Amino acid sequence: MPTADALRLAQEADLDLVEVAPTARPPVCKLMDYGKFKYENAQKAREARRNQTNVIIKEMKLRPKIDAHDYETKKGHVVRFLKAGDKVKITIMFRGREQHRPELGFRLLQRLAEDVTDLGFVESSPKQDGRNMIMVLGPHKKKAEAKAEIKAAKNQAAAEKAAVDAEEKAERTAANAGRSGVAKERGRSENLDPEIEA
Repeated sequence: MPTADALRLAQEADLDLVEVAPTARPPVCKLMDYGKFKYENAQKAREARRNQTNVIIKEMKLRPKIDAHDYETKKGHVVRFLKAGDKVKITIMFRGREQHRPELGFRLLQRLAEDVTDLGFVESSPKQDGRNMIMVLGPHKKKAEAKAEIKAAKNQAAAEKAAVDAEEKAERTAANAGRSGVAKERGRSENLDPEIEA
């Protein structure tokens, strides 16, 4: 259709003539409300950004001669990060003569990877980087799945707490109802001032 006829049709229908495929021969155009089209595209882009997950890399620093309790604490942090769906960068820091014994750091990284194998996997194998040895662990679960599980667990815990609270409240009201029927008489021994009669 000639451009002039297409423009006339667009004006009659009170719409815009929008070029959809400019590289096609002949170019493809469409009659549409251009403002509405732009708005819908912006909405789709916003929804796509909302559903997009940002991968966060957490870092945990260790020393080759770490104490057993300290190792367990650091491992707990790594487990927490992996459960939340974050990647974890493990850094072993060597100082002084420790730099001549990189196998200590390598063994420590292997031990940590084996300890958290059910939650994550080794994304990049241990490699020496100057004074440090670095390894990256990736989670088995995606961030969105981890968030959904955490939210479900919180909702379940809240529901259980509400049920327990309701049960305790019912017990208290039943106990108070039983107590209100019997009026307690105060004797002279309960009165703090002996000169005042009850």
